[in-house]
Amino acid sequence: MKKYLLLWLLPAFQAAAQSPAAPPLTASLGGVKLTFSLTAGRPGYAVTYDQKPVVTTSRLGIALEDGQGFAGPLVLTGSELKDVDETWQPVWGEVKSIRNHYQQLTVHLRQPAAPGRRLDVVFRVFADGVGFRYEFPRQLALGNFVVSDELTEFALPADHQAFWIPGDYDTNEYLYTHSRLSAVDNSAQVRSSGEIAVRAAPDPQAVATPLMLKADNGLYLNIHEAAQVNYPAMQLHVDRASHVLTARLVPSAVGGKAFLHAPSRTPWRTLVISDKAPDILTSKLILNLNEPNKLPTTDWIKPMKFVGVWWEMQTGRSDWKYAASADTLDPQGRLIPTGRHGATTANVKRYIDFAAQHGIAGVLVEGWNVGWEDWFGNWKENVFDFVTPYPDFNVPEISRYAASKGVKMIMHHETSGAATNYEQHLDTAYQFMNRYGYPAVKTGYVGRIIPRGEHHDGQWMSNHFVRVAEMAARHHVMVDMHESVRPTGLSRTYPNWMASEAGRGNEYNAFSTGSPPEHETIMPFTRFMGGPMDYTPGIFKLKNFEPSGKRQVHTTLAKQLALYVVLYSPLQMAADLPENYEQHLDAFQFIQDVPVDWDDTRVLAAEPGDYITTARKAKGKNEWYLGSITDEQARTQPVKLDFLTPGQRYEATIYADGKGADWQQNPTAYQITRQVITSKSALTLKLAPGGGAAVSFKPLAGK
Repeated sequence: MKKYLLLWLLPAFQAAAQSPAAPPLTASLGGVKLTFSLTAGRPGYAVTYDQKPVVTTSRLGIALEDGQGFAGPLVLTGSELKDVDETWQPVWGEVKSIRNHYQQLTVHLRQPAAPGRRLDVVFRVFADGVGFRYEFPRQLALGNFVVSDELTEFALPADHQAFWIPGDYDTNEYLYTHSRLSAVDNSAQVRSSGEIAVRAAPDPQAVATPLMLKADNGLYLNIHEAAQVNYPAMQLHVDRASHVLTARLVPSAVGGKAFLHAPSRTPWRTLVISDKAPDILTSKLILNLNEPNKLPTTDWIKPMKFVGVWWEMQTGRSDWKYAASADTLDPQGRLIPTGRHGATTANVKRYIDFAAQHGIAGVLVEGWNVGWEDWFGNWKENVFDFVTPYPDFNVPEISRYAASKGVKMIMHHETSGAATNYEQHLDTAYQFMNRYGYPAVKTGYVGRIIPRGEHHDGQWMSNHFVRVAEMAARHHVMVDMHESVRPTGLSRTYPNWMASEAGRGNEYNAFSTGSPPEHETIMPFTRFMGGPMDYTPGIFKLKNFEPSGKRQVHTTLAKQLALYVVLYSPLQMAADLPENYEQHLDAFQFIQDVPVDWDDTRVLAAEPGDYITTARKAKGKNEWYLGSITDEQARTQPVKLDFLTPGQRYEATIYADGKGADWQQNPTAYQITRQVITSKSALTLKLAPGGGAAVSFKPLAGK
């Protein structure tokens, strides 16, 4: 269904446009209202929700390197207002269909003096927020140009609570801080985060987006961006006294922020607003602001679960590299194996056997290709060629074996930050994958970026990630990108871009002090707002999994199960070792059963930093799955089951924290119970400190 209604057109007028203050323009939907103003030639906007101020009058504008940008003064030459109401179906996702309903206000601005350049600002107002972007029309006065700064502000009416990580040009893998905006200072955290390989955060008052805010009046606000293409990532500088947030763009190697040619446009700046925390998590505003699917066919895109040769390397049981160093050679010039290499033919077959036995579709293998002896820390370009295996990894044999078992292999391409080298090999690497039947690839960008001086979140790399998605699509390859720019909804436009890392995943529990129990209750309100994350849940051996015995996963086993529902990804890993799962096959049954593609999603209860309870309906089935998690506090979570089909009886299998369960002292205690329920039933879930619960609801036949 599509409905476009042009409500009114404001024609160009010179005299009024040159007045000190042009009449304000508004757009609204539901309780959200956007007001555009032009005062003394300076453009601004404000947003309210149910008449409560969300963003007070805030500056708009773009500065250019030639000094003739759009900082003001500007004059208003016209505007349009229209309503759009349409519905579209994602290739995969959390819901079967998405309504895209908004009122759009387009404002046309011009410089009053020569060269008279033109700028449009487009606002889309949804029932749950606002998106806006700058558009540069085709014009003789603006051909090639360089953005030096974006002047966008978000003037907040009060000192909100904030859930934030440092604004870093190269990483999003920090722990979240919960503080007032007036307390934002990232300097100590940046200095102390030595487990993060590359850090570049020059502004102590800069925070990354998505930024989650909670006002004392009960409003929730999330600030991020959508459709980040051909533009650097936006960070936010926090004025701790005024509570004004100002856009800060990640610079290029030569200092300029974005190199553009008119016609062009910026990403959308997004505000998701509600007086209910669960509504923030179910918003589709960011997806709706992205362009529709660009791929000619999508039937080859298949969400799936996978296991892999990965956690054993993270925990020190085996290694990515084959030899001790690139110079450890025998008399014939061949690498001398250490015997600790994880990606061996025999070991991979073990994972394939486990996947086949338990209905897991895929197997990821890291460390299979030559180059790992000299892959990190040297800012080296030609480390990997992405097609040459180590001597103990037989690609044809493994591919045949996996195919005989009905299992798909997932490729791993670590670039060591050398994006230039990867682009030179992309076509050959994906042809290699096609030849051996690999439908998906996990990419990585650990280290400093090449081209040297570029950053992970700058314009050049943002375009690189899109180029990778486009090349992968030509070869019918699904992509899971690690160390990438944080997602902004581009999975709608490129549905083969299934997931990204771009955040602090479960792996940090293996090689650092880990992440506190509240971490997973914050992530859906922050990192996941722009798209799915490869968080790698499902660790069952929560203590004593690495040689020192000092590391620990900061959850209970039941919470690890619940994460499969709470943290969405269409490529979802069962991250632990087969032998650890084999000791708890009753609990592993939930991982076998839980889907990775959904028809419906309901967030039943949520509060950032405290708890989340989410229920999802399986794609094409009348089965529901529920995940409930808490922070370090034990909780009793009541759950109404009115989302189930009325009149249908279900068997509920409840995977809960066991007696005495506690993430620190007793993380593996769990219990599994079953009961028959209907939509009129209710459950009471008891969540241990750092714990959770997972529930499957399967309809009883003939009932």
